[in-house]
Amino acid sequence: MTMKKDLSVSIVTYNNDAAGVNKLLNNLLDTKLETAIYVVDNSPDSSLGRGICKNDKITYIFNNKNVGYGSGHNIAIRKTADFSKYHLVINPDISFNQGTLDKIFIFMEKNPEVALIMPKILGEDGATQHLCKLLPNPLNLFARRFLPGNAILDKMNYAYELRFTGYDKTMEVPCLSGCFMFIRSEAFKKVGLFDERFFMYFEDFDLSRRIYRFYKTIFYPEAAVYHKNEKGSYKDAELLKYHMISAIKYFNKWGWFFDRERTDINKATLNKLRLANVYK
Repeated sequence: MTMKKDLSVSIVTYNNDAAGVNKLLNNLLDTKLETAIYVVDNSPDSSLGRGICKNDKITYIFNNKNVGYGSGHNIAIRKTADFSKYHLVINPDISFNQGTLDKIFIFMEKNPEVALIMPKILGEDGATQHLCKLLPNPLNLFARRFLPGNAILDKMNYAYELRFTGYDKTMEVPCLSGCFMFIRSEAFKKVGLFDERFFMYFEDFDLSRRIYRFYKTIFYPEAAVYHKNEKGSYKDAELLKYHMISAIKYFNKWGWFFDRERTDINKATLNKLRLANVYK
């Protein structure tokens, strides 16, 4: 019989440097929580498995092929959903200080209506990364990628990324980044896992939106983590292709310009923020 855990963790890797992954693993091990950590490796070879630190809390899974981001995390979630209270989806380029996981865990324990939480995400220079979002429409994504500097579209993007909030208050947000998703495990039974039609990109938007239908999805700036954030699709044509394909799949699933649920959720989000609804 598997012992119940406070937290299970999945890290999906692809040709990642062992030193960076080990830094994250050491952060994850430095907690009072009972944890089970899964490194799911999509790399073409298993050299990472020989380089990462050995600990009975860490399980290394080599897929022998690149199954994709969401599919990789699903491998770990299926193994852990029945014995862990919470599950953390985390990128290998994240790091954080001691006590961060414990602080988030305590918040979740006090707020059972919350099923997804993201802390403040900081760049390596300490600057806030604006990863809280309204539900996207096609223009948001097109403008961000191809028309930076357009005054009207930049104003739209300012609202889309909720920059006007200052990112200094705990708030309910319908779209949270997949670089760090702390999820109540029971939610997976209600909304399902990552949609494996998304090979890379938009799987986090999709899951966050499905969780939002039944639970609170919260940005919690009282805890903070550091994120390297390569923005690969801005530099690599192959990653840009995956990004565009996933965007098409996302809007085919949820609606392109006619998406009443998106309109209602975004309007309600902005209204709540105006009322300064803050979690204690």
